Amino acid sequence: MTSNPFELFQLWFQEAKSQQPKYPEAMTLATSTPDGSPSARMVLFRGLNSKGICFYTNYESRKSRELLANPRAALVFYWSVLDRQIRVEGRIEKTTEQESDDYWNSRPRDSRISALSSEQSREISSREELENRFFELQQKHKDQTVPRPPHWGGFCLVPDRFEFWVEGAHRLHDRFLYTRSGEGWMLKRLSP
Repeated sequence: MTSNPFELFQLWFQEAKSQQPKYPEAMTLATSTPDGSPSARMVLFRGLNSKGICFYTNYESRKSRELLANPRAALVFYWSVLDRQIRVEGRIEKTTEQESDDYWNSRPRDSRISALSSEQSREISSREELENRFFELQQKHKDQTVPRPPHWGGFCLVPDRFEFWVEGAHRLHDRFLYTRSGEGWMLKRLSP
């Protein structure tokens, strides 16, 4: 254990990257509407900024609408190969325009075109409609920079709770809870 949960998070994530071959950055994002109706989906962890854990999406998607209306969320990382889990809870903030631009420009070209093609979470008439839009945008932006649309960018979960879980024999798991305390963190061991 360390006094700072971000340090332990980074250590565990690096171990997961080295041992879990597919999608060690996958995390469950749980949101809810202002009246408390929950939903969850898998998204990809895309790094830490000075405030917390970041991911990127279409700001017009269902998850974004929920986050903008109720800016609290939870994340869960689970790495079966390590028998470890991290739960994180906190408030949501948008990343800066520069952070969104930097991440957008790091993505493969066709991933940027896919993001332009999709009106995420909205009904479409067919798969063909989506693919046609993708191919049209490929041609439109041929030999050009693919611009980041204003409705696409990042969110950062600013944690106030981290829970680290390690599978134990006979279901006697290890659980450690970090809660924000002023500028630092308070650490407690939890019963499994």
